[in-house]
Amino acid sequence: MTEPTGGATAGPSGAPTHRSTGSGAGRLLVAVYGVLALAATARGLYQVTTKLDEAPLAYALSLLAGIVYVVATVALARDLRRLAWVTVGFELVGVLTVGTLSLVDVGDFPDETVWSQFGAGYGYVPLVLPFLGLWWLWRTGRTGRAADLDTPDDAAPPTVG
Repeated sequence: MTEPTGGATAGPSGAPTHRSTGSGAGRLLVAVYGVLALAATARGLYQVTTKLDEAPLAYALSLLAGIVYVVATVALARDLRRLAWVTVGFELVGVLTVGTLSLVDVGDFPDETVWSQFGAGYGYVPLVLPFLGLWWLWRTGRTGRAADLDTPDDAAPPTVG
């Protein structure tokens, strides 16, 4: 397991394996996730503790969304890549599923959740954020620079033919 660093982490050969998810522009992404985690968790806790009987599915999903954002924030900030992939992927599926269901089956969503109508109540940030998160995980997970990918590997055996 690689330890989080401010930049690239080194593999066995000393070559960089990936950049930390919490460095560079990732800091802004982590900050946005943190703000959304705080807002969604606070809203979900309030809804579940004060009026769960009014819209149990919607309020439980709000709290679940908040918890997912908290875990994703920590995973991205600490470069816990597998956990980040899982939580951000879950978040994407959640916002697309709940967003669609909240438009199609309004009866199950008499009140809004963080993911209702694709996050309209939060300026569609819940819809855009998982795409940015997945892109950032992919981008920081690539080995080396694009220019390095075109250079031949000195240790590779010569091709015959």
